[in-house]
Amino acid sequence: MPSGLRLSVSLAILLMGVAFSVAGVISFRLARTTINPSRPEKASALVSTGIYRVTRNPMYLGILLVLVAWALFLSSAWGLLAAVGFVLYMNHFQIAPEEHALSELFGKEFESYKASVRRWL
Repeated sequence: MPSGLRLSVSLAILLMGVAFSVAGVISFRLARTTINPSRPEKASALVSTGIYRVTRNPMYLGILLVLVAWALFLSSAWGLLAAVGFVLYMNHFQIAPEEHALSELFGKEFESYKASVRRWL
């Protein structure tokens, strides 16, 4: 890919990633609930508005997009492999435990939300 196009595409993906992450943080702040991913049981509200109508994990999606942008910027297939590894790791070790905690806290409300909004996109 020509370097000008590669840089433009990388920058666009990077900006989308930052936008997803910031939108997720803002939604949590407006709902006055924790953004600490290691303490999902401390959630005081189930956020399902704003960016959370598009994806259940906008902050993780934002990080993924930043990783993809970096891999494209470097023209690195290994970087894209790292992004795939990130998704696999997050699904198993972070998102699944969070979903379990949210299911315990919010029950049917979370299950309904989970059925209507995809985990990533």
